[in-house]
Amino acid sequence: MTIATGPVTQLCWVTEDIEATERFLSANFGVGAWTRLPDIRFGPDACTLRGEPADFTVHVSLGYAGDLQLEIIQPVSGTSIYTEFLAVSPPGLHHLCFEVDDMAVALESAREAGVEVVQAGSMMGGGMEFAYLDGAHAGVPYVELARIGPEMRAFYDALKAG
Repeated sequence: MTIATGPVTQLCWVTEDIEATERFLSANFGVGAWTRLPDIRFGPDACTLRGEPADFTVHVSLGYAGDLQLEIIQPVSGTSIYTEFLAVSPPGLHHLCFEVDDMAVALESAREAGVEVVQAGSMMGGGMEFAYLDGAHAGVPYVELARIGPEMRAFYDALKAG
């Protein structure tokens, strides 16, 4: 069973300097406006890291290159796949994202395929669910699966519209 099908809807960079990464992507890849979301906290009631409760804060910035969403994440506090990435790698491309209609089905497919779920959670009271799979077999650190609810979809559409 397939875990997810295309297209890839997002590429994400993890960085120690969100502003510098915004400038670089804008200057070199035609990204227009960025929307910065500072100090987003993922608490242990809504997020896990390797199956254990996680508690961390990140700054996020979102922009678009055509229809492709670009995301930049800067860890602020706590332990996450973002802090782990920066501990062993320079800032750079961290994950690509596929949207899924049913997270439970996608995660069951990942388990059946032997693909590890490294970090998972939800936000907006379950209005968006996400899971990061070990991406070693895909040539990237992680592959994100995201189920986008109507409120988050409306938010993304408004960002894209400018």
